[in-house]
Amino acid sequence: MVFDATSLVWLLFWLLILASMLNPILAVRRLQAARLELIRSMEKKYGWRVITMIHREERVSFFGIPLRRFIDIDDSEAVIRAIRSTPPEKPIALILHTPGGLVLAASQIARALKRHRGRKIVIVPHYAMSGGTLIALAADEIRMDPNAVLGPLDPQLSAGPTGPAVPAPSVVKVARMKGKDAQDTTLILADVAEKAIEEMMEVITELLQDKMGVEKARETAVLLTEGRWTHDYPITFEKAREIGLPVSDEVPPEVYQLMELYPQAPANRPGVEYLPQPIPYLPGQKGAGDKA
Repeated sequence: MVFDATSLVWLLFWLLILASMLNPILAVRRLQAARLELIRSMEKKYGWRVITMIHREERVSFFGIPLRRFIDIDDSEAVIRAIRSTPPEKPIALILHTPGGLVLAASQIARALKRHRGRKIVIVPHYAMSGGTLIALAADEIRMDPNAVLGPLDPQLSAGPTGPAVPAPSVVKVARMKGKDAQDTTLILADVAEKAIEEMMEVITELLQDKMGVEKARETAVLLTEGRWTHDYPITFEKAREIGLPVSDEVPPEVYQLMELYPQAPANRPGVEYLPQPIPYLPGQKGAGDKA
């Protein structure tokens, strides 16, 4: 078969289109393979069963469309399946990076993790807010980067089909302030809000009572759900320790390497650049200028 110049141009054009479609798919598979290899090496080194739940914006199709991820039922099914397949006495290390999500899904994961007989470690390299914090409370030990944060657990309620989510404690407060002048819809929402707060407190108390006693666990549940802070308030490492949570800053260096294998969508990357050093400095390592 003889190709003229026009046919050759069209052939090259379609080959370029095909390559542009396949390249993101192959890149995702390479990242997945690298992540699994690093997880495998961590399990061998530390003797843990390593499970990750990392929610970022990733390119998931050849169009490069970013999808925002939250804790959902698919996550709870997958994590519970991983916990169920772990030998009863084997330690589990759950690496969390999430803005939160469905209370139902997060509480299912937390309770499943709690029931595991082996040691439970939750590792937070950057943040585990809302439902992520609820899951962390199920652990025997929460390993946080010194700059990582957790978040409050005040339930968020939908104010309507198109309205934004509103904090349950605020709904209760407004209904009490208005009293008889409050609309029926506000009173109904306040009733649901009170139930949601009490249910969340019950779960928190259940997760913490073996570590700090029932009374202290209930006090901590009140602190995390009463609306003292906004829902995105950062509970720092120091604040978590002050509250009485079992935190430490012993994050394995491999966790930071793993996070690099979960890239954000390029269009949404922050404008941060720096020259990489030959040997990255990670917490727990001594720099060249540190004294022995």
